[in-house]
Amino acid sequence: MNAEIRPVKTAAEIGFADLFAAVRQSLPGGRDIEAVRRDAFDRFVAQGLPNSRVEAWKYTDLRRLVRDAKALAPRPDADAWTAARNAGAVFAGLDLRRLLIVDGAFVPELSDLAGLESGVRIRATAEALSADEMVLPLEMAGTDPAAALNTALAADGVVITVAADVAVERAIHLVFVTTGTVPAAMFTRSRLELGSAAALTLVETHEGPDQSDYQVNAALQINIADKARLDHIKITGEGTAALHIATLEASIGAGADYREFGFAAGGAVVRNQIFLKVAGEGTTASVHQASLLSGRQHADTTLVLDHVAAGSQSREVFKAVVDDEARAVFQGRITVRPGAQQTDARMMARALLLSDEAVANCKPELEIFADDVQCGHGTTTGALDDQLKFYLMARGIPEREAEALLIQAFIGEVIDAVVREDLREALSRAMFAWLKGRE
Repeated sequence: MNAEIRPVKTAAEIGFADLFAAVRQSLPGGRDIEAVRRDAFDRFVAQGLPNSRVEAWKYTDLRRLVRDAKALAPRPDADAWTAARNAGAVFAGLDLRRLLIVDGAFVPELSDLAGLESGVRIRATAEALSADEMVLPLEMAGTDPAAALNTALAADGVVITVAADVAVERAIHLVFVTTGTVPAAMFTRSRLELGSAAALTLVETHEGPDQSDYQVNAALQINIADKARLDHIKITGEGTAALHIATLEASIGAGADYREFGFAAGGAVVRNQIFLKVAGEGTTASVHQASLLSGRQHADTTLVLDHVAAGSQSREVFKAVVDDEARAVFQGRITVRPGAQQTDARMMARALLLSDEAVANCKPELEIFADDVQCGHGTTTGALDDQLKFYLMARGIPEREAEALLIQAFIGEVIDAVVREDLREALSRAMFAWLKGRE
């Protein structure tokens, strides 16, 4: 007789099962969506929290890092509204259309919904789900357990639709803010539909109180039609004890231009996983990411880029500055399908270690199934250049300031990829704030 081996469920996995059983009937959506949720949770149960034996999660062992499952955050009350009013301060003073998602719930009363451009529609995810007008599964993420858990428990977020040929002049700012000091969990799902030849700048920030033990599982689905243009900028600035897991899926049409920029400086454990499909010919896509880590922070950026159509170009640059006992992780895989001839794809990951205890894990990969392509990848990890540092100090610049100048130059190259000058300046200020914190 062969004994069946069953892995022991962790306290967190048991907690998620109890949570789903308790809230499933109250989540928005009809029978079809409820069935999708149940199927997604069954997939999560079958796999459990990913550990280091799962290749895609090799360096971020959630089975070890997630000790429990928090209860869902309650609907934001008046106190939460007050606490959230000044969120997203990194872009304070800029003319952005602010949409506030407070403790996992979209709050129209705090959001700037007046004077929407013709062809732009904004509504709550809960509203779309309740009307059975939104598809929940994250297709590109496949069987990823974190994505499955989001599908099972996502309660709210924002759905944005931009009609064809509409150029949205005013950037939209999704402000995700956690206000509570009691441990809680937020599962949000947002969606952007960008019509043919439309244009938009989408800004996304995530923040919360320091020392508050909360969990965020966020997902954003983007569909970019032919000849459309999207600039997406995300700042992960969660509280010092927070767990942040985010899944981004984007399908990019023919002749489209997609620019993705990520900046991670907050949170105890952060995992930003990006799934991109270059689905049309003549498309240009770029992904630039910067991580500034200290203490015992752990930040993981994982990219899966699928070139399906011919004649497209992609550029990926990832840079991390790692201090103290922090760890930066980058995993990137570019796949070029048989029909994606004349693809031009290049990926580079660089890490700067500021202490002997800092760690950087970089794993770029290429899978090429076409023969007329130009593809390349590389990675470097090292400390600050002592000669350059000595050069600056020899001219009277104190050691910390000399280091700050070198770090600024290292990260500034990535920030320069942001098209809008006002957004670049705001991101530079966020970088300077981190550097000042080192002092």
